[in-house]
Order: sequence, then C-alpha cells, then structure tokens
Amino acid sequence: MEIKVERGLPTPEELAAVVALVQARAAAAEAGRQEEPAPGSSPWSAPARNLPRTLPRPAPGAWRMSAWPGGFA
Repeated sequence: MEIKVERGLPTPEELAAVVALVQARAAAAEAGRQEEPAPGSSPWSAPARNLPRTLPRPAPGAWRMSAWPGGFA
C-alpha cells in the first residue's frame, strides 16, 4: 500500500495517525468479508432489532388531540 501526500506538510504524528486509520479500516473490511451469516438466519432474529429507537416527535398541539376520542378535534 502506498500513501502519497498531495497537499500540505503533515507532521510525522499526523501521517502515523492516517496510516493507523487506513490500516484499521482495511482490517475491519477484511474481517467483515470473512464473516458469513449463518444459513437460515432471519432479519427477525437480528440483535439490532432490540436496540432502542428514537420516537417521532409529536406535532404542535398534539396533546389537545390526545384528549378527544379517536383523536378528532
């Protein structure tokens, strides 16, 4: 792998940080390619489904609508 600096004058520390980042990303991509999902696995059983999600924010005045049966104004 060759890294070429096109602009600027980075310090040795900055270059080391960039090289470490590129190597870490390449290693993560390689690890991701090697792992294959188990046969028969379903998206329904994915652990990410259990993570909390943000709820949509209600519109202004929504609290008034909540007091009416069926939500009618």
